[in-house]
Amino acid sequence: MPIISTKDILETINMISEENLDIRTITMGISLFDCVSDDAKRLCDNIYDKITSRAHDLVKVGEAIEKKYGIPVINKRVSVTPVSLIGGASDSDGYVKIAQALDRAADATGINFIGGFSALVQKGESRGAAALIDAIPEAISGTKRLCSSVNVASTKAGINMDAIAKMGKAIKELAYITRESDSIGCAKLVVFANAPEDNPFMAGAFHGAGEAECAINVGISGPGVVASAIKRAGSCDLSELAEVIKRTSFKITRVGQLALAEAAQMLGASRGIVDLSLAPTPAVGDSVAFILEEMGLESVGAHGTTACLYMLNDAVKKGGLMAAQNVGGLSGSFIPVSEDAGMIAAVERGALTLNKLEAMTAVCSVGLDMIAIPGDTDENVISGIIADEIAIGVANTKTTAVRVIPAYGKKVGDSVNFGGLLGRAPVMEVNGFSPEKFISRGGHIPAPIHSLKN
Repeated sequence: MPIISTKDILETINMISEENLDIRTITMGISLFDCVSDDAKRLCDNIYDKITSRAHDLVKVGEAIEKKYGIPVINKRVSVTPVSLIGGASDSDGYVKIAQALDRAADATGINFIGGFSALVQKGESRGAAALIDAIPEAISGTKRLCSSVNVASTKAGINMDAIAKMGKAIKELAYITRESDSIGCAKLVVFANAPEDNPFMAGAFHGAGEAECAINVGISGPGVVASAIKRAGSCDLSELAEVIKRTSFKITRVGQLALAEAAQMLGASRGIVDLSLAPTPAVGDSVAFILEEMGLESVGAHGTTACLYMLNDAVKKGGLMAAQNVGGLSGSFIPVSEDAGMIAAVERGALTLNKLEAMTAVCSVGLDMIAIPGDTDENVISGIIADEIAIGVANTKTTAVRVIPAYGKKVGDSVNFGGLLGRAPVMEVNGFSPEKFISRGGHIPAPIHSLKN
C-alpha cells in the first residue's frame, strides 16, 4: 500500500474547501433492451420498474460517498439505452408517453437528470428514430428531468443533413414552447457527431448498445484546482506548465476513480469509466476561462486562446489517463458559456464571439455548448450552426456537439438566467446571412476519406 502523506491529505482538503473540487456526477447507465414490448403500456411500465429497481439506492450511495470522503457529489444521474432502439412501433405520441415514464422514474428515485431520450441517425432514420425526433419538443417541454440527444453524424458514416434540418426546427419549436422560462427546454437537448456511449454528462448521456447491463460512470470537475496550480507555478515556461497541469489532473482523477469504485461496489453495478472533462460552474473561480487567462491571456477569446485550450486539454488527458482504470466519455475541457463565469464575462466584454468558440471546439470537448442566441434566429441558421460544428467533429474524428438556446423574445445584449449549474448566458450575435438553400438540399454529406481505416 502506498503511504499517503499528511501533505497529500491537506492538499486534497484544500482542493475541496477552497478550489471547488467535486465529483460532478455519478451516472448509472441502465440497459432497457429487456423492457421491449409490443404493448405500449407494458413497455412504459417495464421501463419505470427497471429504472426504479436498479437506481433505487443511487442517491443514497452518492450521499454516503460524500459523507465518507468529504468529497461533494453534485449530481446523481441515470442514462438509459437510446429510446429509439427500444420504442418499437411507437408513434410520436407513444414516445411522449415513454418520456413521461422516464421522468416519473427519475422523480421516484430522486435523481437530478435522466438521459437517453435519444436517436442515432448518422446514416439514416428508422421509423422509431423519426418518431422520437418528432416527439422531442413535446417530450422535453412536458417533463422536468428528462434530457435528449440525437447523433446526426459520425466519421464513419458522414453527416445526415436531413436530420440536421429537423433538429434546427425542433430546437426552434422547443424554444417557443418553453418561452416563459427563457426557452430552458433547449438546455436539455444536444445534437452530436461521434457521440460516445459512456458519457456521464447531461444532456448528452445515453447507455450505449455495447455497454454492460448496468454500469457506473463518473464525471469529475476541477477547473478551480487547475487554475490555482497554474497560479502557484508562476512564470515557468509552457513545457513546465504542461507538467503542472498533468500532475494536477492526476490528483483530480484519482478522486474520481475512488468514487467510481465505491459506487459500483455499493450498487452492484459494473465499473464503467471516469470522464476526465474539466466541467466548470457559474461559481467564482470554477472556470475553464480563468485557467486560460491564468496561462497568460488577457481575456479568453484573444488570439492564442485556441492554442492555450489545446495545451490544457492535452495535459489534462495525459495526467488523468494514468490515474483511472478506464477513461471514456468526453474527456476534455468543457467550454459552456452559461455555466462558466469566465466565459460569461468574456462575452460581455466583447472578447469572445461565436466564431471564436467554434474554432476552440476543434481542440476540446464537446462543442458549442449552452450558448444563448437571439430568439428570432431562423431555423435554417440554427441548422447551419449545427452543420458547421458537426463537420469539425467528423473531419477530426472527435466528438462535437451543439446545445444552443434561441431565447424567445431576447436579442443581442439581453441575457437569460436558468439558475443552478445551468447558470446564465448573455445572448450572442449570430451571422444572419442565410444557409437556407444549402440546408434545403438535404441528403448526406459523405464520410471523409480517412474513415476508411480498416
